[in-house]
Amino acid sequence: MGKQFTFCLLLLAILLSTFGACNRSDEKIIAVIPKGQAHIFWQSVHAGAVAAGREFGVKILWNGPPTEVDYSKQISIVEDFINRHVDGIVLAPTERNALVAVIERAQREGIPVTIFDSGANTDKYVSYVATNNYDGGVQAARQMAKILGGQGNVAIIGVIPGSASTTEREQGFKDTIAREFPQIKIVAFQYGMSDRAKSLQVTEDILTAHPDLNGIFGPNESSAVGAAQAVKGRGLAGKVKIVGFDSSPSLLDDLRDVVIDALVVQNPFEMGYQGVKTIVQHLRGETPPKRIDSGITVVTRDNLNDPNVQKLVNPDLKRYLEE
Repeated sequence: MGKQFTFCLLLLAILLSTFGACNRSDEKIIAVIPKGQAHIFWQSVHAGAVAAGREFGVKILWNGPPTEVDYSKQISIVEDFINRHVDGIVLAPTERNALVAVIERAQREGIPVTIFDSGANTDKYVSYVATNNYDGGVQAARQMAKILGGQGNVAIIGVIPGSASTTEREQGFKDTIAREFPQIKIVAFQYGMSDRAKSLQVTEDILTAHPDLNGIFGPNESSAVGAAQAVKGRGLAGKVKIVGFDSSPSLLDDLRDVVIDALVVQNPFEMGYQGVKTIVQHLRGETPPKRIDSGITVVTRDNLNDPNVQKLVNPDLKRYLEE
């Protein structure tokens, strides 16, 4: 009787273990790969992806390079997830050409990919979830013109060569200034290499070379932060006008303190959420939209305290990223 009871318990344990393993194998795994991890922007993307994972019952694996200039590291991360046979990949390509080969490899191996934030030169993806970045640059140029009264000298602190999203913002800004505001001159353009310290340095160089500068456009978080630090360091806050892109606690503080005049703010939480959602839809046999515009909002001191703006610039990251 004792041996039979022991055998039954052992058999039950095996069955339960097998059942649990089957349940685990049924859970879909979606890898989310940002350009970098240093900026608040990517943390908001992560929170949106986790929110979608909870809603749709999928496991989110998050990994990206430490900085946005290391596309070789990002390629190796994508390759690792392909080799692990994840069920889907949500990717923000660091460089529009360099990531094409691994995106197309994933597609050949039956792993669907959704692109977010920044494009790649391939059509082998499920959906592209992003801001209309060119329009973001257009809106930034019009805001700058409004602040300057339609005339003056401005500079652009570029982000990094080859980044599709920020290149589109920069081009939208340039085109709009040339087309709509002929009395505004873009007198300098230098790359900050998606780094706050480098952006600070190039802004200081531009301020030295152009003491009559009236405005600066920073097309992402690091460029806007670097520009603001340089302007504050030179005692030019409020004199040299700044239009930035994205938001972070320091950028919002500078907006309140009249160091920055406006921020063109994306919705990174929505990018992460929609990126995961499109993969889930694809895995269920549905056809998600090929292009999803996650939207932009121009934030100034006048609308900063609006509840909808506050929700956008202060997402509840702890709710999603702290277990």
